[in-house]
Amino acid sequence: MRNVSLPRTFRALRHRNYRLFFTGQGLSLIGTWLQQVAMGWLTYRLTGSAWLLGVVAFCSNIGILLFSNLAGVLADRIDRRRGLVTTQSLMLVQAVVLAVLVAAGWIATWHLIVLALWLGTCTAFDLPLRQSMYVHFIADRGDLANAIALNSMLVNTARVVGPAIAGLLLAVTSEAVCFALNALSFLAVILAILRMDWPADIRPDATGGWWASWVEGVRYAYGLKPVRALLGLVAALAWTISPYTSLMPVYAKDIFGGGPHTLGWLLSAAGFGALLSTAYLASRATVRGLGRVIVFAAATSGAALAGFAYMRVYPLALALMVLVGGGTILAAASANTILQTIVEDRLRGRVASFYTLAFLGVAPLGNLAAGAIAGALGAPIAFAVNGVLALLAAWWYRSRLSMIRDVLRPIYEQLGVPRRPR
Repeated sequence: MRNVSLPRTFRALRHRNYRLFFTGQGLSLIGTWLQQVAMGWLTYRLTGSAWLLGVVAFCSNIGILLFSNLAGVLADRIDRRRGLVTTQSLMLVQAVVLAVLVAAGWIATWHLIVLALWLGTCTAFDLPLRQSMYVHFIADRGDLANAIALNSMLVNTARVVGPAIAGLLLAVTSEAVCFALNALSFLAVILAILRMDWPADIRPDATGGWWASWVEGVRYAYGLKPVRALLGLVAALAWTISPYTSLMPVYAKDIFGGGPHTLGWLLSAAGFGALLSTAYLASRATVRGLGRVIVFAAATSGAALAGFAYMRVYPLALALMVLVGGGTILAAASANTILQTIVEDRLRGRVASFYTLAFLGVAPLGNLAAGAIAGALGAPIAFAVNGVLALLAAWWYRSRLSMIRDVLRPIYEQLGVPRRPR
């Protein structure tokens, strides 16, 4: 496995497997945002309904809520390389179907719902596989936290670039082009996976049935108080903050009087904030000290969302979206970094599935609730209520911070996690 020398912020990229994954994943994530923005715009263009925006967003993630636990057990039992190729191929097919239906003029609202369910189900199985593979993309476990942070940086770079490109494409072409480009982007991931030098699988053979494996994972996650608190906070942020993406077409079109480019800039602003936060994470020398970071980030995202709810000055609204996106992703990525650092490898897929369930599986319920509130009382009220709830969740986590530190300190010592530089 060929390594190269790189600065501390990008040190995980010295590992060949991670470089391949990073490149393929980057192209695919931009395609994913092209599709997500086009999907929301197409839904609102066809229906004009904030409620149906919430329904389609709900369907895009409900598969994660239903199947992520099963997917976590599967990730700890199967050939992960073959599993990743399978899930990426199925998502490629979904994007092709969308592109064909829109280009031919056959698209209907029920198509969007069914295809959103398809994508969400594939994603439910794809995410635990990818999350559990980070430790195998690198040869030095000391680079794991940096690998996770760089991946979050990559995700959020795509959140900046993808919506901006989507807004331009939607202004001059059609949604079909966005869907077709997303289909092509999956080829980059599949090619990267096939070119990797995969290490021998040293996991012990699974014992017991699927139910016993799942219960073992639940007992670990519920029994370790820091894991339980981290997953609880991530779930609260997913319920309250994540729905802003599905309801943003309402602000772009009805409140700011814009078009696809306005939607693209609003989502890109949130992505830019997330990019800044993950760049900060990548520059950190250690996972220690992330507890305070999580509290600050969660509180910032809640306050900014509440402020955005009734903001009518477009430049200030963009600034608030930077804080919303930055705070949410900083809290979630920090929680994921802690989880991936402390978990045993044999449980990695299952714990990754619990994180996926908390961050993405809970989101459809939040989307549905926010869509219902927005449809009945207006999007601003939905955003304001969710912002206040996120602030309360940050306060709840802060009240448990001392306990979390006491439990994590000996685990970090045992793993040899470096102390924070003074």
